[in-house]
Amino acid sequence: MKEKRANKLSCERARAFPIEKALAKLGYFPTNENEKEAWFLSPFRSETHASFKVSKTLNRWYDHGEGTGGNVIDLECKISQCTVKEALEFLEQDSNSFLFQQQLSFNAPMEDKILINEIKELSHYALRGYLTSRYILLITAKKFIREVHYSFKNKNYFSIGFKNDSGGWELRNKYYKNCSSPKDITHIKNGNGKLIVTEGVFDLLSLLSYNEILEAEYDFLVLNSTAFVSKAIEIMKGYLQIDLYLDNDPNGRRTTQKLMGHSINCLDRSMLYEGFKDVNEWLIFNARKGLGQEARDVSLLPQRQTRFTPVGRKEKEK
Repeated sequence: MKEKRANKLSCERARAFPIEKALAKLGYFPTNENEKEAWFLSPFRSETHASFKVSKTLNRWYDHGEGTGGNVIDLECKISQCTVKEALEFLEQDSNSFLFQQQLSFNAPMEDKILINEIKELSHYALRGYLTSRYILLITAKKFIREVHYSFKNKNYFSIGFKNDSGGWELRNKYYKNCSSPKDITHIKNGNGKLIVTEGVFDLLSLLSYNEILEAEYDFLVLNSTAFVSKAIEIMKGYLQIDLYLDNDPNGRRTTQKLMGHSINCLDRSMLYEGFKDVNEWLIFNARKGLGQEARDVSLLPQRQTRFTPVGRKEKEK
C-alpha cells in the first residue's frame, strides 16, 4: 500500500509539470498565444499551420489534427513512444532543472521564444574553455559548431551552436542547455555508406576527438532528441552499416532497441563506454586518467586512436 501511494504521488507531481516547459525542452515554441492558451506546430508531424493547443489554465494539450489530447505524461508517452513508468522517469530526471516547487503561474506572460542575434565562427575564450574542459578538440569542433549569440526571456546569452536540418540550433555552454525552434535532427552527409548515430552533438564531437579518421568512413546523424526516432529510421534505410552510440540510460537503451528492431544493419556500440552515461563521460574519464587505446577495446574502427593531454591537445605516441 505504501508503494502504491508513492507511485500516486509521483504521478500527481509529474502532471503538474508545465506542458509548455516540456515542449520548450524539446525545442517546440508557440507560434501564437494569449493569457489562456498557446498554439504550436504539432510535434507529431510536419505542418505549416499550428493545430496543437496547450491550455495554460488547465495544463492540458489537444492536437486538433489527430483529435487526441491529455496531460504532460500522455504527451511524453506519445512523443517518446514509451510507457507511463518510463515517462515518469524521464520527467523526474528534469525535475530539479524545471523546479516543480517554483513553477511559473500558467497565467504569466510567456517569453520562452529564443531569438538568434548573431552567428559566427567559434572564438570566445569561455566557449573554447568549455570545449576543452570536456576534452573536445577545438580543430574538430570548429567543423561542426558555431558561436551563437541569442536572446531569451529579455536576457542576452552566447553559446556553442549546433545547427539542425530545419535551421534550429542546439545551444550549449557551461551553465545553460537550450535550443531554438524548430527542433530537428542533424544529418551530416560525407558521401559514405556507413552511418554513426548519436543522441547529442557532444557524443559526436567526442568520437571524432578520439578518432578523427571516422569522418572519412562515416556519415553522421545526431538525433538532438530521441523523439525523432521515426526520422532516424527513414534516414537509416540508405546505409549498409549503422553504428549506434546512444546513452547508457533507460531512454537511450530503449531507443537503441527500437532502431535495431527496424534494421538488421544496426550495431550497438555502447559497449565502448560501458559503465558511463555517454561517450563524452567516457572520453573525459579516459583523458583524465591518461588512458589510451591500450586501456580498452574501443570497438570504433581497426585504426589508430588518439590520446589527450589535460588541455585537450594530442600527445605524441611513445
